[in-house]
Parts: sequence; structure tokens; C-alpha cells
Amino acid sequence: MNAITMEAHAPSPAAAHDGVPLAAERLFKHYDGHAALDGVSLALDTGSVLGLIGRNGAGKSTLIQAMLGLIEPDAGHARIWGRPALRIDDAVKARLGYVPQQPSAMAWLRVGDLLDFTGRFYPRWDRAFVDETLARWQIPRNRTMAKLSPGERQRVAIVRALAPRPQLLVLDEPAAALDPVGRRDLLREIASRAGESGTTVLFSTHIVSDLERVASHVAFLHAGRLLLASELDSLKERNLRLRVPAEVAAQLREDVPGEVSRRPDPWGGLLLTVVRDEERPWPDLVDVPGVRGEPLSLEDLFIEVAG
Repeated sequence: MNAITMEAHAPSPAAAHDGVPLAAERLFKHYDGHAALDGVSLALDTGSVLGLIGRNGAGKSTLIQAMLGLIEPDAGHARIWGRPALRIDDAVKARLGYVPQQPSAMAWLRVGDLLDFTGRFYPRWDRAFVDETLARWQIPRNRTMAKLSPGERQRVAIVRALAPRPQLLVLDEPAAALDPVGRRDLLREIASRAGESGTTVLFSTHIVSDLERVASHVAFLHAGRLLLASELDSLKERNLRLRVPAEVAAQLREDVPGEVSRRPDPWGGLLLTVVRDEERPWPDLVDVPGVRGEPLSLEDLFIEVAG
């Protein structure tokens, strides 16, 4: 199988400058001999909304934590606006918001006290947004964090991340504990922040429909490896699953240009998935008599690529 190109988001060393909100270069991280990250390179353009998709255990949380400097990689490095992620100062921290997969907070505090305390550290803290959102989500300010449901705690964490009006917003499975209404509100807020304020957003998910509603770019992570990174709309137009009849498949001696997966067709022959480069035509195989091509949905493409 051909290697898949990181056409949109693999940074060169020169890319790590102040204009890039978040960038990782060749990140490796092992736990108990297992590769949680295996040479991942990824960068976000200013104002982009990048959806990171992968199965549970793919390494999404590890990648996010390494890119934010919350854990130290075994090799490689990450930068936030050109600064080493492991050594960012308070001024940089004030420009970013982060929601972990499992938010933890001072459980003995009341919701309002927690948010008021947090707001003291952020010069751009939007108290009106906090009050309006808590009211809309029906979360009382006087309720202690320990008495909230998992979904309510997730919502408080989202409010806490959005209230500083961050220029960079990082969300790790933000909709995991939310009901459909909460997910809709969150996605609307992400789209609004990116569209109106130019906020750069990275969010991980395994819910493909959520990603397709708000993301401008997508990255596939599987077993610690970044398989594919691309602008979303372009990717939808550059993939095909080819049904290759047995007589044609027997003549295929090498990988097809852009081939990302190959498996037997239950009805005979082969099923090939192809992602062509931006500036290249479809491979000649597409025009061979008997070969049929069909574009894949984002979810189906991920399943084919990740195997």
C-alpha cells in the first residue's frame, strides 16, 4: 500500500513560527512498550477548525496533551504560536482554551465560585457569556460541582474554556457526555467562534457527523499514526472506492497511485480505495472497462483507511 500524504498539515521545520497556532513535528510517545504516538506531525492554520477522528485508543488524547505541553513526548516537539509547548508562559496560556476528555475540577466548589475564581486569571473573561450560557443550559451557579451529572460537568468545562474568548480552542471528545441538544449547542458555538472571531479550533471525536458539520479540515489517527490530513471538502472530492473485476485485478502487479487500501471484493475481484493528490488526475485504472468507482462518505473512508 502506498503511504498516504500529509498534504495539508505536515509542517516543515520552517513552519514552526509565530503565525502557526499549534504545530507538532515527529511526536513519539510510548507507554509500557506500546506506541501511543508514532511520529505524528500536524499543524493548524489560523482560523481553521480541525477535526481529529480516531477510534478509542487511537492516541487522540495523547496527541492533544503532547501538543499542549501537558505531557512530554519521548521524541519530537510541539509549538504553540512558535513557542515550545512545554515552556509556554501565562500570556500564551491566556490565549487558549482547553477541555479535556474527562474534566476534573475542585468538586467542593459551587459552579459560580469555580467560574468566578477562574475568571480572575483571564483579562478577556466574558462574564455575560458565562451567565447567559449557564442559564440556557439550566446549570445553577449555587450547585456544587460534585452534585452535577457527567454531562453538566462537561458543559461547565466548556463554558470555562470559552469564556476567556480564546484564540486557540482545543477540545478532547467534547460531546462525549452531552445529550443531542448540548452537542448541537456546542457545535453551533464552535462554528460561531471560528466564523466570527477567527478562533482556531482542534477537536477530537469519534462522531463523524459532528465533524462534518463544523470542521474545515480533518485528520485520521489510527494506532498512534496520522494516516491522512486534508481539507475536508477537497477530501470528499478526491476519494473513490474502485470495484475491480477479477480479470483486471489479476493484472495488477503494483500499487495503484493514491491507493490507501486493498481488500478482496466479496463478489469477486478487489476493492481498492484511492485518494488522489490535489494536482493529479485519477489513476488510469479508473477508466479501465469493467472497473466501477464510487465516492465514499467520510466515515466509510476512515474505516477503509484504518482497516
